[in-house]
Amino acid sequence: QVQLQESGPGLVKPSQTLSLTCTVSGGSISTNYWYWSWIRQPPGKGLEYIGYIRWSDSTVYSPSLKSRTSISRDTSKNQFTLQLNSVTPEDTAVYYCAGSTATILDWGQGTQVTVSS
Repeated sequence: QVQLQESGPGLVKPSQTLSLTCTVSGGSISTNYWYWSWIRQPPGKGLEYIGYIRWSDSTVYSPSLKSRTSISRDTSKNQFTLQLNSVTPEDTAVYYCAGSTATILDWGQGTQVTVSS
């Protein structure tokens, strides 16, 4: 089991870039077979998968967000980050980071991000 903590600004203006960091403790983000994900939940809606970065540093993104999304990692800090470009109010959501293997799924507590001028 690992612990995850999201951090970043709670308010972003339209057209700007949303940047969030997930700090992982209790395990290394380079450990084989771990996937490090970003998920969000807009108000009144269900969970939406944004994408993930694998232990090997390769990434996969949701097709609907791929053109605006970048997930990267800093192994020296044991962190991975989300960048979502050109945000609109529809990107307002609680953003979660998660770590998973075939048999484990650990979540961060989530962080509210509001897109508003």
